[in-house]
Formats: sequence, structure tokens, C-alpha cells
Amino acid sequence: MVIADRHPMVLQGLSSLLGAEGDFEVVASCSDAASCVQAIERLAPDIAILDSTMPELIALSSSVLNPADRSIRLAFFMPSEDYDLLLPDALDGCSVVLKETLSEVLVQSLRQIARGERILPQPSIDQATPAGHGVTSDSALAMLTDRERQIMRLVSEGLSNKQIGRRLNIADGTIKVHLHHVFQKLEISNRTALAALAISQNDRGTPVKSTESE
Repeated sequence: MVIADRHPMVLQGLSSLLGAEGDFEVVASCSDAASCVQAIERLAPDIAILDSTMPELIALSSSVLNPADRSIRLAFFMPSEDYDLLLPDALDGCSVVLKETLSEVLVQSLRQIARGERILPQPSIDQATPAGHGVTSDSALAMLTDRERQIMRLVSEGLSNKQIGRRLNIADGTIKVHLHHVFQKLEISNRTALAALAISQNDRGTPVKSTESE
């Protein structure tokens, strides 16, 4: 497996997580597109996890890294707001794993990719929830703080992290931390599932309450 990400902490985190799994071996960690392509050409890994913020790799996914011409499976690692902006055929043939995904779901997804399946984020709660978990209960929703409820509501309105940060006057990084806690409490894996849950609560007549002043 080859990993490419321009952020050292992401590279270190992925390497540690996947290195602890007996069925994965990270043969190269690359911080730029050129070294990633070289590693893929030299090492011929089964899977390459690619940083979506490296436009060179997205462009090369349909040519040099064309999965139709080789056995390598490509998986782009990206935040959900970036995935929402992609055209349907932008990453034709490649898989996508969201950066908000829980670690156990990430590992499970990569195993599916290794078996030849193409993985893309799914909109429904059932599909986006880790195996073994059902629809989130009201008791789990009750565990959310007021701030987490605010963020959940704004996610359901389609706002990005930056837009939520401006609305609530808090940093993007703080939004990501809150979302991580929300995903853990509700046992879901991404913001698409979170938005669907918030909308379903409204449809049931139990809207996600917020103390935010409009």
C-alpha cells in the first residue's frame, strides 16, 4: 500500500493505523505527487490512498494511474465538503473514503477496496453507519451538547465547515473536533449521515434544538 498526503500528521496517523493491521503493509508514505507516482511505478502496490488536495493525482487518475490499465486500486482520501463538490465522473473508477470516517470504518472500507469493490460515500444513514449499528436512538442524541446540536443543524442545511465557523464565530479546526465527537456519540461515519439524521428528526416532529440566536 502506498499513502500520499501533503500533511505529515495524516501520513503518520494512516501509517500507524494501517501498520497495526496484519493484512496491510504500507510500503511508501509520500508527501508530494511526484514521489507518489514514482513509488507506485516502482513498487506496484495493491492499493494507493491519495490526497484529494493534490490536483496532480486527480488528473493522473485517468491516465498514468488509470485503474483499467493496472491491478492497483485507487482510493482518494478527502473531506466530505470536497466530495460534495465533485462532478459524478470526476474520479471515474476510483474509490473515495471520507476523512471524517471512523478508523474502524476506514479499515473495513480498504479491505473492501482490496477485494476489488469500489467504495463511495453513501447518503443513507443505514449505509453510512458502521456494521452492527442501527439508526441512532433518541438517547444518543440526548448526549449532544448545545454546540454540537448547533453544528448538526447547520450541517443539515448544507453548510461547509468554513461556513459553520463563520456563522458561529469559531475556528474550522474546532468545528472538526466537534464533528468528530458527534460522529462518535451517534455512531455514524460522516456528515452525510449526520445531515440525514437531523432531517429525519425534523420529519418526526422532534427538530434538533439549538440555542443559537438568529
